[in-house]
Amino acid sequence: MIEGRATPEGTARFRDRAIKAHGLPAAHFRTAPFGVHLASLGIGTYLGGADAETDRMVTEAVSVALRSGRTNVVDTAINYRDQRAERSVGRALERSIAGSSIARDEVFVATKAGYLAPDGESGRPPERWIREELLATGALDAADLIDGSHAMSPTYLADQLERSRRNLGLATIDLLYLHNAADAQLAAIGPEAFGERLRSAFRRLEGERARGTLGAYGLATWEALRAAPGDPGLVQLADLLEAAEDAGGPSHGFRFVQLPFNRAMPEASERRNQRVGEERLTPFDAARRLGIACLSNVPLLQGRLARGAPVGGRSPAQAALEFARSTPGILTVLVGVKRPDHLAEDLAVAGWPPGQ
Repeated sequence: MIEGRATPEGTARFRDRAIKAHGLPAAHFRTAPFGVHLASLGIGTYLGGADAETDRMVTEAVSVALRSGRTNVVDTAINYRDQRAERSVGRALERSIAGSSIARDEVFVATKAGYLAPDGESGRPPERWIREELLATGALDAADLIDGSHAMSPTYLADQLERSRRNLGLATIDLLYLHNAADAQLAAIGPEAFGERLRSAFRRLEGERARGTLGAYGLATWEALRAAPGDPGLVQLADLLEAAEDAGGPSHGFRFVQLPFNRAMPEASERRNQRVGEERLTPFDAARRLGIACLSNVPLLQGRLARGAPVGGRSPAQAALEFARSTPGILTVLVGVKRPDHLAEDLAVAGWPPGQ
């Protein structure tokens, strides 16, 4: 495995090189929790078939993105394409670090755990793989499963983190999200049981931080942070922070959340659904107040916002990316891309000062 993790010194080196060698604006980089410096655009790896051609395209896209000097943020998940997305990212990291395109301490790698993720390259049917690899080994108790697809028990998270480390080829993963934990479990088990499960999960992740296998953790969400006030599926950032402080004290590792944001889904910047003391704030404003960084996804609404005619010399995709990364409260906008022409189009946005 590749040793090391993203550090303030390494990511500052990447930032300074990008500004000097590639002429990127300093505002393209933002300072994240724990002092790391991250690009305002990151590469995602969600969509695509579980096949060798998609593996090749993802590996190439991530390699080119890192070599470009325009991003040092890569996002994936163990369940994306039946573990093949992580492995594709792992090959890109190995290639890029071995080829000196980027150093390990310069790149920030995030993945997610929660959904069942059978190994698409094992040759076994998914049900058999789950039975043999998870249930029979004790990594997963069937009682911890929600809707037969999601779990966040400590033993399960430990198993998934270890598989992700192997898939990515990394001794330390910079960030592990609980993948749609609230969206998948809150309504099914209720707030009290969810809070107990969350604290157990956080304690396990704090243990992984102490072991050196994990840098930070967070929640990747869909509706949970954007829901309307009074919605039973709404999660309060202040409650998550309290759970993390209970698990890890003031130096806890819960520092990141991920949620959707684009012109068609603006709730995170408009809906005052978060309570912080006596105030009611938007998710983005509440996160800033509480010291939590927000990464946003689906900036192109899975391609729907990338259609149409150019405006002001910018393509629709570029305009959508610029809208998202210029919104106050967003650390990094994650865009999934595989085609070389789309990648070049998206990465060009890094050369513009945000908000212009």
